[in-house]
Amino acid sequence: MSAITIYQDNNPQQVLEQSSDYAVIHERLAAIGIRFERWDAAFEVTPEMTPEQILEAYAEQIGKLRREEGYVTVDTISLAADNPMKDELRAKFLSEHTHSEDEVRFFVRGEGMFYLHVEDRVYQVHCCKDDLISVPANASHWFDMGPNPDFTAIRFFNNPEGWVANYTGDSIADSFPKFEG
Repeated sequence: MSAITIYQDNNPQQVLEQSSDYAVIHERLAAIGIRFERWDAAFEVTPEMTPEQILEAYAEQIGKLRREEGYVTVDTISLAADNPMKDELRAKFLSEHTHSEDEVRFFVRGEGMFYLHVEDRVYQVHCCKDDLISVPANASHWFDMGPNPDFTAIRFFNNPEGWVANYTGDSIADSFPKFEG
């Protein structure tokens, strides 16, 4: 289930607000410039589908978002718990970083946790199947796929070369609870 937990950035033990209500999640994220939506597939998506078939299931929403935001490239990424590189892939995004372009993910299946550091707050967003999150360019954040990742996501890019993690050097991510999903 999708959820949001909001913390003071210097006190990860104190929860300021927590909710699994979509309207609350949407409202809190919209207030800080984060797009959060739920999408429904045009037809059932199954694990054996190809990336092309997955993209076709969400063609209407993908087209609308591309027109609105100018995304040039759309692809899918899948990661399973038996991937021998899972620990390295998880570690790559566990430190606070920014990107020079938006980081847009739609969860076709599975789950992951985005942590958004905005002003003096950390917004922990548990994203699940059917959730789209768009983290604007230059927003400080980190992502945790958990110790046993198992997800498929659709990714949107303006410029894939621009999607490089620029680490802030802040150790804030080390203080907050990890995703154990």
